Amino acid sequence: MSKRRLEGPTAVIFDVGNVLYGWDPESFLARQLPEDEARLRFIEDVDLWGWHDTLDAGRPFGEAAAEISEKFPDYAAYISAWGERFGETISDPVPGMHAVVEELDGRGVPLFAITNFSADFWAPFREREAAFFRRFRGIVVSGEEKLLKPDPAIYYRALHRFGLQAHEALFVDDRKINVEGAEAVGMHAHLFTGAEDLRRRLKAEGLL
Repeated sequence: MSKRRLEGPTAVIFDVGNVLYGWDPESFLARQLPEDEARLRFIEDVDLWGWHDTLDAGRPFGEAAAEISEKFPDYAAYISAWGERFGETISDPVPGMHAVVEELDGRGVPLFAITNFSADFWAPFREREAAFFRRFRGIVVSGEEKLLKPDPAIYYRALHRFGLQAHEALFVDDRKINVEGAEAVGMHAHLFTGAEDLRRRLKAEGLL
């Protein structure tokens, strides 16, 4: 057996959004604000994506929503909807990916996840998809840890919690910066572009 194979991955760590499930906040916003100009103004005025990152980094939604609604009272209803209906931003499973997860699980490959996700939003989503996530032996959620990918600390914390050495893990994410972050701490990593491309990588690694 080659040295490379001995040091190859034996477990898979997935991102969640746009790897296992689609995340489509733009469509959700379009239902709230159908006019493009009004929608773009809202996004820019409140720095929506930057604000949402603070939720993923561990800030409680109630606190963050109260602050921004006070600053932008005309947008308070949209901010409230972001919290109350966040589940609507998460779309169907990414095509082919649940089958990949089921096959890996069937082969006894240990499955884990690291996701940038608000703690407040994660709990109801995980409960909604409980049957699927039962296949996973551990999930590290940025909002619970107060650490965001690609901070090296979240990868190290996940590896410790999962009981893995870095070289034992294949990390799968749709964002290049997060893939590079995983590689920087010694993990194998795959930039996700679709289920079939990932399937080829998993077969090459002997995991499928």
